[in-house]
Amino acid sequence: MQDEKTLVNRAKEYDQEAFGQIYEENFDKIFRYIAIKIGNRMEAEDLTQQVFMKALKAISSYKWKDVPFSAWLYKIAHNQVVDYIRKKSRQPETELNEDITAIEDNPYKAAELKVELEELSCALRKLTPLQQEVISLRFSCEMPIAQVAQIMGKKEGAIKALQYSAIQALRKHMVVENNA
Repeated sequence: MQDEKTLVNRAKEYDQEAFGQIYEENFDKIFRYIAIKIGNRMEAEDLTQQVFMKALKAISSYKWKDVPFSAWLYKIAHNQVVDYIRKKSRQPETELNEDITAIEDNPYKAAELKVELEELSCALRKLTPLQQEVISLRFSCEMPIAQVAQIMGKKEGAIKALQYSAIQALRKHMVVENNA
């Protein structure tokens, strides 16, 4: 496998195979990031495709800055999500991911999982935008703190503090939801 910088340089020269490899390596992560943010699987698929279309159109002007290329893709994805949310007059309700229900044969467990996901989604929407971003990148995209710091343009210590406060706020909101 080629190193990322070489792959990106090939893609900048309109090498379709190189961009295809970038797409394959990053699609699932970008999709999960968007899906968690907007809570709608079909819309997330469309937005993810738009992210890669924008990346393809703009890749020739991409400048390597010694951070993972995925950071650039996440910034494009973040902007797509912001635009999507602006276009919606209200916050979308979270859909239950069909894959989760298909795995579960027990209807009681499936219903319980649905309730838990709805509670988590509700609690996530109560966090600040920065806290939501950290939670999405750290846990749904499974990124290390250093990479989250690069993407968000913050120091690692700030990301750790933001993650801590986000988890504490989530716990608080989940307790309130469960006691209501």
